[in-house]
Amino acid sequence: MPQITVDHSKTISFDRAGFARDLHHAIVEIAAAKPEACKTQFRASEDTAFGYEDPEEQGHAVVHVTLGLLAGRTDETKAKLTETVLELLRRHIEDDGTVLHASAEVRDLDPSYRKFER
Repeated sequence: MPQITVDHSKTISFDRAGFARDLHHAIVEIAAAKPEACKTQFRASEDTAFGYEDPEEQGHAVVHVTLGLLAGRTDETKAKLTETVLELLRRHIEDDGTVLHASAEVRDLDPSYRKFER
């Protein structure tokens, strides 16, 4: 915990390492997570479709960040995290003229959540 997943169009110029570093710092500060618990997985999508646009035109790109946290954070904390995520995306994704659709959500991990390390 937290479990962070970033799904994004492959076409964007994204400083993923910088984003993850800054996001982990923010999660520690805002949600009282432990730094060593922050894990981010990036999943670049080959194809992104938007509305009726021909995907070959690549006029639009998408990025969505999901943060899974153990239950107990207030709605205010969750909202502050999502606003911070959006600001970090603005900073770490190059504005190349493509229309960027960015979104974020914080969800509570199910009580069945378990993990192991080795």
